[in-house]
Amino acid sequence: MTKLQYLVLHCTATPEGREVTAADIRRMHLSPVSMGGRGWKQVGYTDIIHLDGTVERLVDNNEDANVDPWEITNGAKGYNSVSRHVVYAGGLDRFKKPKDTRTPAQLKAMEAYVKDFHKRFPSVRIIGHRDLSPDRNGNGIIESFEWMKACPSFDVQKWLKSIGINQ
Repeated sequence: MTKLQYLVLHCTATPEGREVTAADIRRMHLSPVSMGGRGWKQVGYTDIIHLDGTVERLVDNNEDANVDPWEITNGAKGYNSVSRHVVYAGGLDRFKKPKDTRTPAQLKAMEAYVKDFHKRFPSVRIIGHRDLSPDRNGNGIIESFEWMKACPSFDVQKWLKSIGINQ
C-alpha cells in the first residue's frame, strides 16, 4: 500500500464518436500480444467516462488516499503504484490525430469526477498522461504527436483552471 499521489487523465485514443466498452478495454489490455492486446494482468484505468457521460468502474477501489495492491492499474509505467487512472472514450479525430473529442456529457461528467476527487484528496496532483511523458522538452511542448504522447488530447492544467481548480 502506497500513498496516492496522482490522478492521471487519459483518452482511449479512439476516433471521435466511437464508444468504448469495458469489454473493449479489457480485451485491448488483457488479451495476449499475439491476439492484438497488451498482455497485461490488469487494465489501465480505474474508471471510464463514456460518450453519454456515464462513469463506469473497471477496477474496484476503496476510495481512500492509498493505492492498495489490488487497486493498481496499468495506466502509466513507473507511476501505477501511486496513481489512479481515469479515461474518457475518444481522443482522436477521423484522421487518427490527437483531438479533444469530449462530448458535452463527458465534459460535465469529467468535471464532476475531478472536482469530487479534488475535494476528497486536495493534495493529490491531477495531471494528463502526457505530463508523465519523458518526451517533453523544457518548455513542456510535446515533441511527438503520437497519441500516447498527446494523451488525453487536451491541456489538463489549463482545463483544471477553467473549472476552478488551481494546484
